Amino acid sequence: MRYYCPNQEKQGENAAQGGVWTNVNPVVLAEPKIPVKSDSEYTKRLKGGYGFFGPASLIYACFYAFCMYKNASGVTFPFFMAGSLLYLYLCLSKLEISLKKGSIFYMASMLLLAVATFCTDDKRIINLNKTGIFLLMISLLLNQIYNTGKWQLGKYLKSIFTVTFAGVGELVRPFTDARGYHQAKGRTKKNKGLYVVAGVGAAIPLFFIIALLLYSADAVFRKVIDIILEYLNIQNVFLILLMIFLMFMASYCLLSYLCKQSIAEEVPDRRKGEPVFAITVNVILTAMYLLFCSIQFFYLFLGNMQLPENYTYAGYAREGFFQLLAVSVLNLIIVLISLNYFRESKILKIILTIMSFCTFIMIASSALRMIIYIKYYYLTFLRIFVLWSLAVLFLLFVGVVITIARKNFPLFGYSAAVVTVCYIILSFSHPDYLIARVNIANLPGQESGAFFEGEPYSDYHYLSGLSADAAPVLVPYLKEIGYDMSVAYEDIPDYSWNLRGSQEGFGRFYLRDIKRGGQNSSWREFNVSRYVAQRCIKK
Repeated sequence: MRYYCPNQEKQGENAAQGGVWTNVNPVVLAEPKIPVKSDSEYTKRLKGGYGFFGPASLIYACFYAFCMYKNASGVTFPFFMAGSLLYLYLCLSKLEISLKKGSIFYMASMLLLAVATFCTDDKRIINLNKTGIFLLMISLLLNQIYNTGKWQLGKYLKSIFTVTFAGVGELVRPFTDARGYHQAKGRTKKNKGLYVVAGVGAAIPLFFIIALLLYSADAVFRKVIDIILEYLNIQNVFLILLMIFLMFMASYCLLSYLCKQSIAEEVPDRRKGEPVFAITVNVILTAMYLLFCSIQFFYLFLGNMQLPENYTYAGYAREGFFQLLAVSVLNLIIVLISLNYFRESKILKIILTIMSFCTFIMIASSALRMIIYIKYYYLTFLRIFVLWSLAVLFLLFVGVVITIARKNFPLFGYSAAVVTVCYIILSFSHPDYLIARVNIANLPGQESGAFFEGEPYSDYHYLSGLSADAAPVLVPYLKEIGYDMSVAYEDIPDYSWNLRGSQEGFGRFYLRDIKRGGQNSSWREFNVSRYVAQRCIKK
């Protein structure tokens, strides 16, 4: 803050001559004020309703710890998901936000993925399910708080990333909102709350001192306390309290950030690029794709041309399906950039349509290569996942072609629905069961199907690592070849690689892992796949 005296120069002269400054009234020059952004209506309701949101978030955090502590895929997971949606619904109702039409799809999809998690023992599927549930939950919240009707893929991805990490900036809000709420309630109630907190703080050291004295005073009391401590396990208590605290902070901070409505709803029109540039790039790429696609017709689809020297049909099929998948994904990105960042042009639309149809052929070529490779080398999870990804990519390009023709087509909504529905189908399909069923049928001595043309299947090491989903196929096979279930169920060292890769030994590793997965399971950890596996072994 600076002070300015009128006639400062003149008074300075008087002072220099021995005079004295009198009756000086300094003028204060105020600093420029920075406008403070006011709270949104939702933030005001969140602060004013802390008496509901605070306890609700704490109860939800306790429910989370109860359902999920050391229990990644038990029967409590669908209940936790249902509880999460109930918590969300109650919070939105308190904020006076009604459910939008598209929210039912998100909620139903999350519940289905939660059920699929409870029904499988495949850790890859379980992790993908939880990732999908998280993305659906964030999309649901964005759909409820913002008007997302005109948002496209890039806007959604940016917003999901922002919401996921921006909650860190709200870490103090649960405490500041609690303080503001209690201050608004009045000093008397505030003091009572402080007395309660102070009383708890004073009671804790007294509690432990008296407990130690009583522990040493009576043998029966000492025995009861020992049983309680053995059951509780201090480490478990600490981890449970940590889970409760973290989930309370995460849920409240996420809600707090969303209430601020910091993400701009408007989607500016970025189609300002010169279309000639996009046309030039895409014409060159499309010309190369047309040449490539014509070759695919002769080599793969028609099979009339001779293969390159020193190539088998299986070897030719194996070489390239991952590259073609990468090119197809890259084409999707190129088409979307061309549509969203360059001015509208009929010529550009025609070129993009041709590129899209060339991509359809490349997707088909990649899928056919993978099918041929499976024909010789059988199934793995990665090969199934690649075929699934190609099918999803094909459906996404269908939406892209429609978007090229119809500017207002809701591409993101279509894409989200396609990926969600296709993934739910994959999640419920139990890939490990399909892998075991196909590969076991092609082991030496089994009647191989007419489709497969390679050597008999012999990767016992891979079979030994399948999840409990494969038990309805693997366990009957093990019994058929004479496995002694009581011996095979015993623990064996992890480093017995030769045993694990043999027909005589792979089953012992598989059954050992099934035993470990179902050992000491409480009702909270009940899982359909693990239960079925145990039943198959004991049957």
